[in-house]
Amino acid sequence: MSLNAVIAANRFGLGARPGELAQIARDPKAWLLSQVGQSQSTNMRSDGLLSSAQAFEALQSYQEARAAQRRTEASPNPAVNAEERVRLADLVGQTTGREIEARIQHAVTTQAPFAERWVQFWSNHFTMAVRNLQTTPFPGSFEREAIRPHVWGRFEDILVKADTHVGMLIYLDQAQSIGPNSQAAQTQQGRRRAAGLNENLAREILELHTLGADGGYSQTDVTEFARALTGWTVAGPRLRPLAQGSRVGTTIFVSELHEPGARSILGKNFPAAGERQALDILAHLARQPSVAKRIAFKVAQHFVADDPPPALVARLEASFRQSSGDLSALAKTLIQSPEAWTPETRKFKTPNDFLISTMRASGANTTSTQALRATFEQLGQTPWRAPSPKGWPDVASEWAAPDAILKRIDWANLAADVIGETFQPIAFAESALGPALTDKTRTAISRAQTARQGIVLALMSPEFQRR
Repeated sequence: MSLNAVIAANRFGLGARPGELAQIARDPKAWLLSQVGQSQSTNMRSDGLLSSAQAFEALQSYQEARAAQRRTEASPNPAVNAEERVRLADLVGQTTGREIEARIQHAVTTQAPFAERWVQFWSNHFTMAVRNLQTTPFPGSFEREAIRPHVWGRFEDILVKADTHVGMLIYLDQAQSIGPNSQAAQTQQGRRRAAGLNENLAREILELHTLGADGGYSQTDVTEFARALTGWTVAGPRLRPLAQGSRVGTTIFVSELHEPGARSILGKNFPAAGERQALDILAHLARQPSVAKRIAFKVAQHFVADDPPPALVARLEASFRQSSGDLSALAKTLIQSPEAWTPETRKFKTPNDFLISTMRASGANTTSTQALRATFEQLGQTPWRAPSPKGWPDVASEWAAPDAILKRIDWANLAADVIGETFQPIAFAESALGPALTDKTRTAISRAQTARQGIVLALMSPEFQRR
């Protein structure tokens, strides 16, 4: 078995399931390439999961029930508070809770783990996270609707889908942005809503989703872009008179909220075009050279090294530009780049990588998702809880602190009890790591005083902790 099979499974994928390395070893690159461009490789079962519109309706029902209950209570009532907590738990359970369970289950069992890592990379690039009650129901449906169907298409398309999705519009406050000189702002209702421009989405698109902080844009560009984005909002109760029959909880463009006039972004003029104006700006941003360079660096850093080889970054950048942002072409270029296949493991696993790869190595087909959610929280990477729109960090220095390592050891001891029911320590290490298992680690495992200790040594070995 070649080392390339291990690289394909761990560096490109999410870790090998039992017997998978032998399958991959027949042709590691072909195994990876077979996952590119295939919608079935990125889709996940959505049985029982809510669409973003359904999640919005669930949130609205919770808020209406809470408001009605509070109107009937003249003073705080412990029983009422307890009932409200139950309703909130129900809301979280049927939205984010179910989504996390489905996502973990899919990652642990998928036969297309490179495609799943590719999805998770783009989901982190376009971070939409839980930060308050309003955003709680949406990260899962955001990933399923805006990210998964578009990760093999053009960058421009995934950019538009992500940044006009209901979840993103709420997460970055675009749903409340109103053009100061729009028709709606001149009405009494608009004034009651404290009509005003919100620049959050415009700023994060420029800084995080496209150009980067050093991408050459100015504060004027941010403000002008924010003006162009006005009108893009979420159909909700307050917009019923303007929503023209749109379903509650869906993305709509309301011309009455749009700031009129032409815009100038990065020195290019965009005429007044209503709904089309922001879309034209997004298309223009997607074609900027700094975007190609930034995406190339991020892909190389995620898959290969914290300080990625310049030759790899240059090759990915050229692929992005020559293919007009074709993400399938970008993935194929990554797979076919020699720098991605060096034997040195230069990426330290994030908590997500560590937990998912452990579960895959154990051969699990079902997961104790409640326990795993608690572990994700303990290790500092709860799904869809990224601390800011920047997403989760992607370098070892953020995850390898001594306290974090101790927490991994604690969890490894718990996991070893379950894994030990199926595997002997050496057999487990060989199944997960193949020829990457060093003589030093093999010897340490063989000298372990107990089977549990041996599996912990395998899980905490440099070979398993790095990819």
